[in-house]
Amino acid sequence: MKHGTLTTDNHAALWHGRFKEGPDAAAVEFETSIYVDERMAEDDIKGSLAHAKMLGAQGIISKAECDKITKGLNSILKDLKTGKLEIDYSAEDIHSFIEATLTDRIGEPGKKIHTGRSRNDQIALDERLYLKRVIPELQAKIVKLIDVLSDIASKNTKTLMPGFTHMQHAQPVTLAHHMCAWAWSLVRDCERLSDALKRIDYSPLGSGALAGSGLPLNREMVAKELGFKGVTQNSLDSVSDRDYCIEFTSCFSMLAMHLSRFSEEIVLWATTEFGFVDLSEKWSTGSSIMPQKKNPDFAELIRGRTGKVYGQLTALLTMMKGLPLSYDRDMQEDKEPLFNAFDTVSSCLTVFTYMIESAKWNTKVMEEGCEGGYLNATDVADYLVRKGMPFRTAHGVSAKAVRIAIDNNVKLEDLCMEEFKSCSELIDEDIYDFITPRACVEVRKTTGGPSSEKVKQQIAGLKKFVKSCTSKSTVK
Repeated sequence: MKHGTLTTDNHAALWHGRFKEGPDAAAVEFETSIYVDERMAEDDIKGSLAHAKMLGAQGIISKAECDKITKGLNSILKDLKTGKLEIDYSAEDIHSFIEATLTDRIGEPGKKIHTGRSRNDQIALDERLYLKRVIPELQAKIVKLIDVLSDIASKNTKTLMPGFTHMQHAQPVTLAHHMCAWAWSLVRDCERLSDALKRIDYSPLGSGALAGSGLPLNREMVAKELGFKGVTQNSLDSVSDRDYCIEFTSCFSMLAMHLSRFSEEIVLWATTEFGFVDLSEKWSTGSSIMPQKKNPDFAELIRGRTGKVYGQLTALLTMMKGLPLSYDRDMQEDKEPLFNAFDTVSSCLTVFTYMIESAKWNTKVMEEGCEGGYLNATDVADYLVRKGMPFRTAHGVSAKAVRIAIDNNVKLEDLCMEEFKSCSELIDEDIYDFITPRACVEVRKTTGGPSSEKVKQQIAGLKKFVKSCTSKSTVK
């Protein structure tokens, strides 16, 4: 059955009573949000169950009515999960659908579920409950990727590769060091989400449309029932606040940015020119015209979809920038960008994890990339510093040695002792022991450095983080 705005049954719009005639069908279609907010059905029911329990405890509704409402809501939840009950998309929103269905099932007591609340505080509650439910699932995906990257690192603490600045060969590092760099940025992403969860751990229900309620509600009881830390402190702010939508979408944008940077490196490394990585055929595509092609399309798609996440953040900021307190209908548009951004980063995490976990690393090619390019020039300067030369002077000496090597088209380590001596008399035969790519890496033993000893410490730290997250039912 299709329901219009003005009907005589339970499916009339919740606001219809003041109107003699309803809006045009096109207007109803334009303002309906159920296609977007249907994913919060479970959260809406959970909030209504706690609200009904409080209404009963406060004597606002009878115990019998509370029991009927509770039974009815639980039956709706069960039937939605099993597919026995389908969403009625003619409903204005998920709140209207659930309330109407409840009244269909239990009669007049169903009409009492909205006592003491407004859709303004109801949606603010639903969004917070939804985020509290799904953000730990996203964090679990981040933790999974951190674990995969640390596993790759564990197997490659000795695998040399060139490090880059300005996309030019800079200094030798290891694949393990590079994977740890990716992983630590993901740790920050996970922690940012945990920080954001702390700020939504307060229930807005009971704030009403904007000014609370004259009924003897117990907001604290509802908050405790739903697992919140407490209640929000100002009813105006409670219903007009969408900081949490913006903050989480900002977190999603940061996460997407990191995945995009990783993907950019994968795209580069998969080229013939680099040849550092061989992506699985399961996570590559071909060309419709060039049969030889094996394209890193999934990495490119992750990189491309980052712009979509940024767009959702901009949409939310723009939506909120001119709204007076308290609630304005503009705020109905908060859910689609929030959900789309969440869905995008969630799918990108899944795909990137599978892609990188199945990749093969061409370690020989990576190590050969450390040869030439004068990645050891800084180590010549450091060699001289150890012998007492000021670093700025040593930098000039090393630069002179590089110039000689460039003019003779040889590697820095291939200069003869006479050529080194022409740069500085402090240079002796032991210089050659300090400027191999392996020596350049292993000497860097500062905390966070690329030496195998320090990288193993990083891996241990990452594994500890993973363990601390997976040992809990939720990531905090």
